[in-house]
Amino acid sequence: MQSRKVYLDNSATTIVNAEVIKDMEAYFANIYGNASSIHSFGRQAKEALNNSREQIASLLNASVDEIFFTGCGTESDNIAIFGILNAHDFKGHIITTKIEHHAVLYSCQYLEKNGYNVTYLDVDKDGVISLEDFKRTVRDDTVLVSIMHANNEVGAIQPIEEIGAYLQTINESRNNKIYFHTDAVQTAGKVHLDVKALKVDLLAISGHKFYAPKGIGVLYVKKGTKIKPITFGGSQESELRPGTENIPYIVGITKAFEIANAYLEENNKRVLFLREELKEGVIKKIPEVIINGSGSKAVSSILNVSFKYIEGEALLVMLDMCGIAASTGSACAVGLGGSHVLQAMCVDPIAAQGTIRFSFGCYNTQNDVDYVLEHLPKIVEKLRLMSPMYKGKVLKQGF
Repeated sequence: MQSRKVYLDNSATTIVNAEVIKDMEAYFANIYGNASSIHSFGRQAKEALNNSREQIASLLNASVDEIFFTGCGTESDNIAIFGILNAHDFKGHIITTKIEHHAVLYSCQYLEKNGYNVTYLDVDKDGVISLEDFKRTVRDDTVLVSIMHANNEVGAIQPIEEIGAYLQTINESRNNKIYFHTDAVQTAGKVHLDVKALKVDLLAISGHKFYAPKGIGVLYVKKGTKIKPITFGGSQESELRPGTENIPYIVGITKAFEIANAYLEENNKRVLFLREELKEGVIKKIPEVIINGSGSKAVSSILNVSFKYIEGEALLVMLDMCGIAASTGSACAVGLGGSHVLQAMCVDPIAAQGTIRFSFGCYNTQNDVDYVLEHLPKIVEKLRLMSPMYKGKVLKQGF
């Protein structure tokens, strides 16, 4: 039995904050009406819905009628992408990146098979696109740009403000506007999100990445954006996302977002310190590792490390036996093969097989880092001694 448990998979999901649970409880047991009902029970729920929309709008520097509640980040991304394209009567050009979350990447691949032309931008060794490359890609028939704010595997932050400013400038002289969508799932609660400063038309976030429950997301849609629903059946969320609103979870994501923003700088400072402690410890104690991303243009919470000559899955299993939870990358991509993100970053494919993502949260401590550094080097050494790749390297070098 492991002596303790350490959770370093916060980019996959986070624990629900106790204050969030407390705020949600009343909307399960007491204020349980349907927000679309006109009686007092419904009016109570409607008030909570309106208050939440106002708070989220304020935190994003948006207007109340620009905020829509969804079921998750993936749904928000899909409504944004397909909603924009459904509102246009031609199959225009789409620009995205090679490192998008599969919610965007698979949507674009589907569209490509159905007559749309898609450009997938390259990234540098840190996982960041070139602004100049992006500018050269824009065409007369470009209708949508979908570029994530920060990558979920390596944390690389993209130049969203600069892209938004460029699109804003060229849209002034274009007949057909280029709409700009960003998946901000990995930055919400870690970076102050100001939709006006980012100059985006659509922005998606997901509650369970910042201590709200799973199953609730938000989509920002700038006023005047030409968009159509992709599901039908009701007038909720201005008919863009029909279906009875999940009031307890809407209250939960609102409270969680409020707390995350209030303690953002404090938590980022702590998390960055812990990430750097783990990174420095790994480099010092374990030979032949590659740090992927985690530079100045990255969120503070993610450390992505490739351990040469071993398999990441085997390393995960042995870490789990010690009570340490991490991941090989996106939880949404388990079983889908090698990382498309590391491939796009030109990480050596053999080294990439031994990649682990450690992602920190506000509840992690120095003791967690010390515990990982106590067990990780031993596990890596044990796996390498069993690895044919490592044995071949040792024999080749004559050790």
